[in-house]
Amino acid sequence: MTRPTAEWKLEDAKAHFSELVRRARREGPQLVTKRGKDAVIVIAVEELERLTTPAPPKLPFMAFMESLHVPGLDLDIPRERDTGREVEL
Repeated sequence: MTRPTAEWKLEDAKAHFSELVRRARREGPQLVTKRGKDAVIVIAVEELERLTTPAPPKLPFMAFMESLHVPGLDLDIPRERDTGREVEL
């Protein structure tokens, strides 16, 4: 979230609520203070939705690569069974 663009005393916010809402939508977050201390921040609904919408889940690497649909990309790589090697102790 961006830093509040303006600071309002609670009594001013109450008296000019319509302006507070208009500026929150147009200019960004608006800080309201109570007795000189930060109390609340007024933000637009769109900003709240942006902040609270979860990111889409990330695919595992192989699923991501397969989802690219690149012609000629064959991710079905054959593997030989590796049984290790004899080690003399």
